[in-house]
Amino acid sequence: MKGTDFGKMEKKWQERWEKAGIFRANESVKKKKCYVLEMFPYPSASGLHMGHVRNYAMGDSFARFRRMQGFNVLYPMGYDAFGLPAENAAIKNKTHPKAYTEKAIAGIKKNQKALGLSYDWSREISTCYPEYYRWNQWFFLRMLKKGLAYKKLAPVNWCPKCRTVLANEQVEKGKCWRCGSAVEIKNLEQWFLKITKYAERLLKGLKKIDWPENVKLMQENWIGRSEGTIIEFPIEGSDKKMQVFTTRPDTFFGITFLVYAPEHPDVMELIKGTQYEAKVKSFVNRVVLQEKFERTSENSEKEGMFIGRYAVNPVTKERIPIYIANFVLFEYGTGAIIAVPAHDQRDFMFAKKYKIPIRLVIKPHSYDIDEKTMSRAFTEPGIMINSGQFDGSGSIDAIDDITRFLEKKGCGKKTVQYKLRDWLISRQRYWGTPIPVVYCEKCGIVPVPEKDLPVILPTNVKFTGHGNPLNDMKNFVETKCPKCGGRAKRETDTMDTFVDSSWYFLRFCSPKEKSAGFERKAVKSWMPVDLYIGGVEHAVMHLMYARFFTMALKDMGLLDFDEPFQRLFNQGIVYKDGHKMSKSFGNIVTQEDISKKYGIDTARLFLLFVSSPESQLEWSDKGVVGAHKFLNRVCALVDEARKKNARKGTLETADKQMRSRIHRTIKTFTEHMENLRFNLAVGELMGFASRIKRYLSNPHRKALDEAVKTLLLLLSPLTPHIAEEMWERLGYNKTGKDFISVERWPKANEKLIDRKLDMAEKLTEQTLADTREIIKLVGKKPKEINIYVAPEWKHAVRREIIKKSGAKDRKTLMSALMKNPEVRKEGKHAAGFIESMLKTETAKLRDILSSREEFAALSDSGEFLESQLGCRVNIIDAGKSGSAKARRAEPGKPGIEVI
Repeated sequence: MKGTDFGKMEKKWQERWEKAGIFRANESVKKKKCYVLEMFPYPSASGLHMGHVRNYAMGDSFARFRRMQGFNVLYPMGYDAFGLPAENAAIKNKTHPKAYTEKAIAGIKKNQKALGLSYDWSREISTCYPEYYRWNQWFFLRMLKKGLAYKKLAPVNWCPKCRTVLANEQVEKGKCWRCGSAVEIKNLEQWFLKITKYAERLLKGLKKIDWPENVKLMQENWIGRSEGTIIEFPIEGSDKKMQVFTTRPDTFFGITFLVYAPEHPDVMELIKGTQYEAKVKSFVNRVVLQEKFERTSENSEKEGMFIGRYAVNPVTKERIPIYIANFVLFEYGTGAIIAVPAHDQRDFMFAKKYKIPIRLVIKPHSYDIDEKTMSRAFTEPGIMINSGQFDGSGSIDAIDDITRFLEKKGCGKKTVQYKLRDWLISRQRYWGTPIPVVYCEKCGIVPVPEKDLPVILPTNVKFTGHGNPLNDMKNFVETKCPKCGGRAKRETDTMDTFVDSSWYFLRFCSPKEKSAGFERKAVKSWMPVDLYIGGVEHAVMHLMYARFFTMALKDMGLLDFDEPFQRLFNQGIVYKDGHKMSKSFGNIVTQEDISKKYGIDTARLFLLFVSSPESQLEWSDKGVVGAHKFLNRVCALVDEARKKNARKGTLETADKQMRSRIHRTIKTFTEHMENLRFNLAVGELMGFASRIKRYLSNPHRKALDEAVKTLLLLLSPLTPHIAEEMWERLGYNKTGKDFISVERWPKANEKLIDRKLDMAEKLTEQTLADTREIIKLVGKKPKEINIYVAPEWKHAVRREIIKKSGAKDRKTLMSALMKNPEVRKEGKHAAGFIESMLKTETAKLRDILSSREEFAALSDSGEFLESQLGCRVNIIDAGKSGSAKARRAEPGKPGIEVI
């Protein structure tokens, strides 16, 4: 398509598709449904680069494929429009988050439309508008009523200068990203959703869904199920009890200190007003900002400090000092641990560093150890010692025995714990969904009545980036209590934006519904999502929260399923110059860069072809040029086929081969598309196009038309604009609305797939390629070429090896083969050939024609070979020639002599 104005062509078809409304979904259509969805994007001012395009090209190609297969396809798009990035950008650009977001949405939508994506744009949603976030509030109130939403103290990153809570990504080396002030850890009352109630269901549900195993494993690890024992230790001078979860109750009598996670809310309460307060706060502020993996790594330094408080061992009544340490995480268990340095290596290292006693309570079966001379913790099973009535027991048996003992004492119980923590949804920031509760001095926390939803997020705020501007808006904060009518204050925290993305897939089913978040009948028609596409970076939080939301809504009677995404696919990242393609690395290739020069279909094809879709992809300008050349060849091929004066009448062998190849290609290509193997699908198409080009030397009209039509139909999901253009050029779009995009997908006719004809075709193609390689090595234009077909005796050897594939030793085979006089006559040559054949896989030996069939296939292709090689080609039975080249001929690999 040299000289083509790609922009004009793409716009032409996009406008026609939109006018005809061919991608609009309708649940009333009586077809099998297919819901295809990409994780909806956060609108960025930088628009789309090739990493985004790769994601969308995959989703769109699959949606188009399913549509052509006759499925009723829902393929929508929307924007995750609330959140921190918009606030940060607004601060940086001195604008309002709403203005920034709307401008960014307009930009990304323009890019998406230019890609030719077959979205049903009538279902577009943006989460920053009241008609959407009203239902965030409605779901919150339902969860509050069900006891799934609650408020409690939790630690946050606090910038005292900006007077705002910071997300982890806003903290750089312990300082505020904006003002550079040292960040503090502060305990604030915050809202949570009780996702832990669903921990077991979230684990079990993973068995029912078609997700990558690595993603399932990440979710399993995040949930972190552990069976163990909860033990309660009274704290001296307090009515609090320190709850500790352990999987090693057998070490109970060896406890010499207890440890809180530094960020545990109890810590700040216990040190308040004591001489330890300042030092503890300083330690907490420093440690909590460390990356959690770094804190818990075996190789990291174990740091901590005594907080001036003691707990009491509920059995021995011993005073136990309480520490905080960097290797204990609030997210795991109860956020506190028992420390038994004799039997845990981290505890051992910590005890040695801080001179804490070490007490041995388990000894090895076959030798003695001394706690005074131990160089490391003893962590193997052994015999109980220094453990009262349990002395002499095996430590494994003691796990259950001591648990039962603690249960009788009323200070412990067997339990299952999860690493999963309840979902903190409070954000002390402006750009998000207002939490629909008010605080009344008389009535306490009061939910906003459903009839008063939505609680509108004011947009007429003075946005400075210092603190939450909602706190300074009297007309927002000051209100009346819905319960008593007295003075009350609104909640100024907003919701985590993961709430928005935890149910948006339901909203797409009925985005205009005004009386509910979604229309039940529509959701029943479309859900669950059949294919969900997005980056593996969302493997845990987004996917976990969406699954939790779905399960909770099912329990409320709003849904009749509990898994939202039946099939998940994680596309690979696009790299350029060794780095992930991103603005920060300055290595972005924009959509406009490629579209203007080569057309957007070229970019789509390259991104789908260059590597397997789940693998990372290295951007290659050369590869883009290659994809462009292929599309040019396809267009030239279509034009040539259209003008070709082709034969009519009876189909010849070459025509039957062509038809066999057509239907084999349909079968293989369809399988690749079903399995999202887009790269293999494109490769299959490239080979098919080359075969059609070869067939053009002497085609039959019927076979040629079927081949070209099939080529365009298969190409259509991948490069839709060029396919539509060629479809129209061939005269198939007679009314202007006969789009290839909604044509029926071709079905492979298994009866027309002739394995022998396919094998003959492959033999010809491989022989041509081998001959060209030899000509290249010879370095001169040939006058004549002899192609020697392996003699019958070699095929007899091949058949015997297949027959005796279970006994491939030389002696057995030689004995059987030497009964054949033709083989016996060849002597040492036969022995060498047999050794060669024995090294070949049996499956490959089966996939070879007989000597007679090979000779016939190459003879039938003689005229074609001559046209390609530019000289006379002789097909010769190697058994009737004394040429050295003839002796090299093997089944499936003819000898080639260039003269």
